[in-house]
Amino acid sequence: MADHVLALNAGSSSLKFALYELVDDNRPSMRWRGQIERLGDAPRLLAQSAGGRSVDRPLSSTKSHDEAIHAFLEMAREYLPDIHVCAIGHRVVHGGTVYSEPVRVDDTVINTLEGFIPFAPLHQPYSLSGIRAASAAFPGTTQVACFDTAFHRTHPWVNDTFALPKSYYDKGVRRYGFHGLSYDYISNKLKKTAPGLYDGRVVIAHLGNGASMCAVSGGRAVASTMGFSALDGLPMGTRCGQLDPGVVLYMLQQDGMTAEEIAEMLYRKSGLLGLSGISSDMRTLLAADTPEARKAIDYYVFRIRRELGALSAALEGIDALVFTGGVGENAAQIRQMVCDGMRWIGIEMDHARNADGGTVLSTDFSRVRILTIPTNEEMVIARAAVNFLE
Repeated sequence: MADHVLALNAGSSSLKFALYELVDDNRPSMRWRGQIERLGDAPRLLAQSAGGRSVDRPLSSTKSHDEAIHAFLEMAREYLPDIHVCAIGHRVVHGGTVYSEPVRVDDTVINTLEGFIPFAPLHQPYSLSGIRAASAAFPGTTQVACFDTAFHRTHPWVNDTFALPKSYYDKGVRRYGFHGLSYDYISNKLKKTAPGLYDGRVVIAHLGNGASMCAVSGGRAVASTMGFSALDGLPMGTRCGQLDPGVVLYMLQQDGMTAEEIAEMLYRKSGLLGLSGISSDMRTLLAADTPEARKAIDYYVFRIRRELGALSAALEGIDALVFTGGVGENAAQIRQMVCDGMRWIGIEMDHARNADGGTVLSTDFSRVRILTIPTNEEMVIARAAVNFLE
């Protein structure tokens, strides 16, 4: 039977997966990837193999992560009868101040991760649910937790703290940063393909439905646009991004909103959706011809430029800008709008290269290299799981 590792990313209403066969001295080679979406509503399994085979099927009774994993197993046994899963890696949103690298999951780790639920109440419970479901489906199999916050634990203190009484810092109220698995992948990609840039000062823009930016020097995180929660920094599909805390006080005191109502507003009704009143999807907004859509895009681009300047200051200069994530990799118009406003910092985009969607987007004379690199968080998870086998 062929050894495989499984990478899982459990969300509130979805389960993303990627299955890798171990080849050539345990190198992960992707065989299947996909997701089970709309858990508890109208669940559907969508998957594609490395060879181009696609699966798209409804799942009438799938409501939980346990049932989702069993649905994935049924598909795997149908197409991969020789499968043997020897390790499972999990994306876990929050590792707190405790975990700065992947860890093998046991009862102590589970208890520790439960303690971080107050820091990420809309994400952490689902990460734990995915781990428990996988442990039940694959008893005795190595389970490895990989943390979105871990990459950012190298932040200097000034980028790790808030100007609050020290007791809050001691309790864990800090700037954690997120999307760390994506930044880890991009940094390692640069180390292999462009070591000179890897050793330099790089700003990585992970632009998707969730969006953030990270300043990296020599492969180590220096600063991030996201802070204590995944709400901070850039505006996102439905999340507000940077917000004066006085606005939250206003909602509480003047509008009489509850904490739950405010969370619903800031996480699910704001961002591009709230600004445009149309959609959270950048593709829809770019295609729309309404003042609201244009204003939402303008604000999105403006915040990226503003954060790019701030992160460059944190690095004391910039040698490369890397776009990644669904919007960063595919929306040439957004990349151009960002870069055309940053010539003063040494960023000069080649519009033809940008339109062609290649890797290098800068002119030959640009002081700052502009790159597009597709991210692969699942590969980071799979490699971490393999390390625990070795």
